[in-house]
Amino acid sequence: MTAAGTDDWESHWKTYAASNNANPAQAYRRMLVWDALALGAAAGPVRLLEIGSGPGDLARDVLAARPDAEVVGMDLAASAVELAKSKVPGASFFQQDLTQPMALPDRYRGWATHVVCSEVLEHLDDPVAALRNVRPLLAPGCKVVITVPAGPMSAFDRHIGHRGHFSDQRLRGTLEGAGLEVADLRGAGFPFFNVYRLVVIARGEKLIQDAGGGDAKPLPLAARAMIRVFTSLFRLNRKDGQRGWQLVAVAVEPRG
Repeated sequence: MTAAGTDDWESHWKTYAASNNANPAQAYRRMLVWDALALGAAAGPVRLLEIGSGPGDLARDVLAARPDAEVVGMDLAASAVELAKSKVPGASFFQQDLTQPMALPDRYRGWATHVVCSEVLEHLDDPVAALRNVRPLLAPGCKVVITVPAGPMSAFDRHIGHRGHFSDQRLRGTLEGAGLEVADLRGAGFPFFNVYRLVVIARGEKLIQDAGGGDAKPLPLAARAMIRVFTSLFRLNRKDGQRGWQLVAVAVEPRG
């Protein structure tokens, strides 16, 4: 384990923010999330809550496409909240531990019409309890979009605190155990997202070193070339498959 501990997200965001921005998998996930949200067809007000908002990239993209939306993000790390506030002044961001009852202002109870929780649940010892903690913020009928990794873990995954990856059965059980109704669940990204993940796994501890260093340390030439290649290949992933190692679920907060 390197100096940045497994769950040290204050350090992780400072160390990996630059490489995170360049990561083609992040852009691919945001595309999947955007498609699942279907905000372009959403009638009435859009009040989006992002669980694990990180540096604010999704909030930025949502407001660019739907400037009428209200966007609230929450993250465990104060460093991520500060990054997001500076990047997306039109949204509101709060520091929040998902293992604890929600500490957001009372006006956000029953507030959210849409929720995104992308690449968060794999970091939690009890993802069911975390989702139950968030549910008081959801309006009846709220659409909840979840992404989690499937497939084997890499050294980098372990380094940043992945407890375990999901199968479709485990993800469905997590959502239903939290009291949500599952509307859709699929494995996206076949074949090239799977290939990308195999490359990440093969690089092992070297990836931790290459991705670190913040803005001051440019990515190695080989890493930049890989980013360009997979950015193009991800456009060719099947959209109707179930074998991809990027799980995407759409759930709904019950109305009754």
